[in-house]
Amino acid sequence: MTTATRTDPTPARPAGGLLRHRDFRLLWAGQAVSSIGSNVTTVALPLVAVAVLDAGTFQVAVLTAAAWLPWLLIGLPAGAWVDRLPSRPVMVVCDVLCALAFLSVPLAAALDRLTVWHLLVVALGAGTARVFFETADQVYLPVVLRPEQLPEGNAKLHATQTVSYVVGPGLAGLIAQLTGAVAALLLDALTFLLSAAFLLRIRTVEPRTRRAEVSRSLRGDIAEGLRFVARDPYLRVLSVYGAASNIGLIGYQAVLVVFLVRELRLAPGLVGILIAVMSAGGIVGALLATTLARRFGTARAMLLGAALTGPPALLIPLAAPGAGLVWPALGGVLIGLGVAIGNVVKGSFRQTYTPHHLLGRVTVSMHLLNYGTIPLAAVLAGALGARYGVDTAIGVMTSWLALTPLILLIGPLRRRRDLPAAPAAS
Repeated sequence: MTTATRTDPTPARPAGGLLRHRDFRLLWAGQAVSSIGSNVTTVALPLVAVAVLDAGTFQVAVLTAAAWLPWLLIGLPAGAWVDRLPSRPVMVVCDVLCALAFLSVPLAAALDRLTVWHLLVVALGAGTARVFFETADQVYLPVVLRPEQLPEGNAKLHATQTVSYVVGPGLAGLIAQLTGAVAALLLDALTFLLSAAFLLRIRTVEPRTRRAEVSRSLRGDIAEGLRFVARDPYLRVLSVYGAASNIGLIGYQAVLVVFLVRELRLAPGLVGILIAVMSAGGIVGALLATTLARRFGTARAMLLGAALTGPPALLIPLAAPGAGLVWPALGGVLIGLGVAIGNVVKGSFRQTYTPHHLLGRVTVSMHLLNYGTIPLAAVLAGALGARYGVDTAIGVMTSWLALTPLILLIGPLRRRRDLPAAPAAS
């Protein structure tokens, strides 16, 4: 079994906390710029489809599905490969491939060859790179940081990612308003190149995987990760909850841009601003997550995050032009608050609870459910929107999301103050 040894020259407890941890700062900076670019894309790509190619509701939803489909198709083998490969080079290669993919869109537009199919290929390619990047990132963070530093590290990373949810859509709307949606994807390509540059400067040396481990069958490695998640009462219920909540969350988000542009007649700039405001609660949630977990317990903080994620979703279908925009803004803020709290607590729990040699496979085994439902949710929302109207699709998806916190009451979380530090002995 390979252990996560570190040869990072940074002291284990540097004065001033993680802000003085050189390699964490570089990892943090890389994720910050690429997250901003990715969240520019979440608005820019649908806007390109709607405004430039006149795509329909179902086509826009399929674009969202394509970005998440790789988790369902290649997530499990990707986790096994990440456990065998050095994480940082995997992340750098993924950044470069994403930059090339997004650069191809403005190039095709300049040549008057851009199609919805091209956007689908780009979404699939970037989604595939994202599977490997996010899995490698989860494995790499516990190599850079000590176990007791992980909650603070995850909170900082998630807070920055949430800021990108605010900044990215706002930038996308502004750029689309001023120069067109296609130009916004140039910014995305640049952010991935900057992320790669930051990662290349990290000095932490990862442990080498032993030859005996890489000689095992890929199928056996995949099965080992799946068994660990399926047999563990905490990881199992968190996986099911994540999958169910993502159906509602991504379902309404997949058709939100269409709803705001075609039903409420909002300008692209206002669409970006509204989505940015809806995401703002995540910043507060990420900053409060470790404090709430410390004061009330990690299990109770997880339940609180779920409660904030669910029922407030019912405010989003109340959206209307003018003053009526306060309802989706408020609903989005509360949802973002709850999602951030839950993600910080869950991420730190998984990284410390799971044996490190299994972490890549456990991460993608959970993501297979968590993210695998996303393309299905996007297609379902698109089909509902095309058949019954976008407002109906958003109503159905937010109603489902409101009920999902009940799932966490089925498992052992409701009886605990804190999540356990390690699996129970067999």
